[in-house]
Amino acid sequence: MASTSRTRTGRGRGRGRGRGSGSSSLPPPPPTLPLIIEEFFIVVYEDPLVKKELPKKFADYLDGQEPAKVYLRAADCGPRLWTVEVLFDGQGRMYLDKGWEKFAIAHGVDFGCFGHFKYEGDDVLTVKVFDGTMCRRYYYSDDEDTDDESDDDVKPCIHPL
Repeated sequence: MASTSRTRTGRGRGRGRGRGSGSSSLPPPPPTLPLIIEEFFIVVYEDPLVKKELPKKFADYLDGQEPAKVYLRAADCGPRLWTVEVLFDGQGRMYLDKGWEKFAIAHGVDFGCFGHFKYEGDDVLTVKVFDGTMCRRYYYSDDEDTDDESDDDVKPCIHPL
């Protein structure tokens, strides 16, 4: 049996479909589209009870209308709003500060968790907490009181087993 050399065609490096001149067949998006940032997430890599930095794009989105506080609402946890002070550092960074600790304790936010935030307008953010297994935590509460200003005690939502 004589040896034959195999020749490959159409599968060479750097050659193939769609590589042509490097230009895309899709037109670029119009430059006038407004930047709308309504959802983002944060991952808890350090102490879950200290202030949390929010994404710079979200801080940029609020440029000119920086709130002194935001109101966090845990998704599926009743109407309660948690008041959290907001800190802007002058370098374009935004942090959840005083009040975040109470929210984090009540919702079991721990190292390895991440929070999905949705901006609802009027300084309200709805939060979904996911644990380290990447599964969402569901909460419920029988607390109908939405005014946590007069309440120094943390009243946790209950994570059903």
